[in-house]
Amino acid sequence: MKNKKKTVLVTGGAGFIGSHLAEYLVHKGFKVIVIDDLSNGSKKNISGIIDKIKFIQESILNVKKIKKYFKNVDYVFHLAALSNIVPSIENPKLFFDVNVSGTLNVLECCKEYRIKKILYTASSSSYGIPKKYPTSESEKINPVYPYALTKFQGEELVMHWGKVYKLNVVSARLFNVYGPRVRTSNNYGAMFGVFLAQKFHNKPLTIVGNGNQKRDFTFISDVYRALYELIISKKSNGKIYNIGSGKTVSINKVANLIGGKKVYISKRPGEPDMTYADITKILKDIKWKPEIGIKEGVKIMLENIKYWEKAPLWNKIKIVKATKTWFKYLSK
Repeated sequence: MKNKKKTVLVTGGAGFIGSHLAEYLVHKGFKVIVIDDLSNGSKKNISGIIDKIKFIQESILNVKKIKKYFKNVDYVFHLAALSNIVPSIENPKLFFDVNVSGTLNVLECCKEYRIKKILYTASSSSYGIPKKYPTSESEKINPVYPYALTKFQGEELVMHWGKVYKLNVVSARLFNVYGPRVRTSNNYGAMFGVFLAQKFHNKPLTIVGNGNQKRDFTFISDVYRALYELIISKKSNGKIYNIGSGKTVSINKVANLIGGKKVYISKRPGEPDMTYADITKILKDIKWKPEIGIKEGVKIMLENIKYWEKAPLWNKIKIVKATKTWFKYLSK
């Protein structure tokens, strides 16, 4: 495929996944436009390519401000979203506004300028607690908390707009993405961000439950390669795909790979004991397969551990306080 003159737009392109994707697209020779309001992302994440891209600091909620940047764009990767669980319980309207109404704004811009293809990053959390493992795309959708619900509603919009307005669309349900620059914020959330800040400061790793629960951890380079292949493939038009490693690993094993002392905290309600992606469909349709195993992935993260020097430092007491709302609303 000749992509020398093609232009791509990445919403949320200064975030964890978006910044890696933007770097990859620059490497591939695309003209890259990034739209990000920096509410979760950081210009630090794109510092290595800032002079090679067009960066727009704006919210996807402001459709009048972002619309013009879609003109003459070939492909749109829509990654901009809010993604923390507890804040979604505390402020569901904000999550609906950004993840659903914001997605509608992006779709309307794409429709107006007849974008060649749109990729939406959905979430495996939409499956809730699945009945089948590995979990395929046909598994029943059963979101447990507002974040998962709004990500699924965004996906529904994307697929519907594709059908009604004859747009080429594809949705990627991501499983437990990790890697350098993995998201950290003032809200308690992503496990690797929590663990690596604790590791940097020689504090105990706070393990939820007994640590035997398993996750399908998918390394960032495997994810952005998959997103790229999905948007350029004609076979993926109008389809939904899981993106995962196709393997599972226990939290205890990850903690052992990181190293250091461990402390165990209460198991959280509404969380599955396992996430495990059935990736048969994506392996069949595109030229992609996961390459980075958990040992190599953790090693790469530890080599970049200084990134988490200023990340929020969590301990058992802080986590109990931060997840109070979680237990209040999600406990049966």
